[in-house]
Amino acid sequence: MPPSSGKRIYEAVIVNELGLHARAAAQVAALAARAENNVWLISDDRKVDASSVIDILTLACVKGATIRFEAEHQVDVPILKQLTELVEKGFGE
Repeated sequence: MPPSSGKRIYEAVIVNELGLHARAAAQVAALAARAENNVWLISDDRKVDASSVIDILTLACVKGATIRFEAEHQVDVPILKQLTELVEKGFGE
């Protein structure tokens, strides 16, 4: 049976002092790369590939910024939850 389609979106606020810097972006990208389908990172009106460190860094997300993670299929909801937790825990910093 094919995965259930339909976009899923999870939201988080960046809490760490340095924002979404290179090391944090690498953690996000590594986790997003484990998804079976595309996962996107959205900040304001910009949407980038969450598995690309370079794309993530172009968003220049600072502490207090609200970001969203979007998956194209229900099967990737566990990845969205993990990404949200990663952000909410300040990337372990």
